[in-house]
Amino acid sequence: MAKRLCSYGTNNMEQLIQQNQTLILILTLWAIPWKGMALWKASKLDKKPWFIILLILNTFGILEILYLYIFSKMKVKENKTPDQL
Repeated sequence: MAKRLCSYGTNNMEQLIQQNQTLILILTLWAIPWKGMALWKASKLDKKPWFIILLILNTFGILEILYLYIFSKMKVKENKTPDQL
């Protein structure tokens, strides 16, 4: 039974990939430049947690675009000491 379920899942995945090759190619070509730009910016800003998150997660460019245009521009609030005022 387990063998049959595994085989069934594999065939479905193969069918899904074969039927959507163009869509997969378009999504890949869309995501790679965004991922590259976001990783580059996270590296330049020395944001290691963001770099790791962007490297591991595949969100087809959504998280990468948000990082580039929103999160990378956010400033971390610093507590000023009395002599800095």
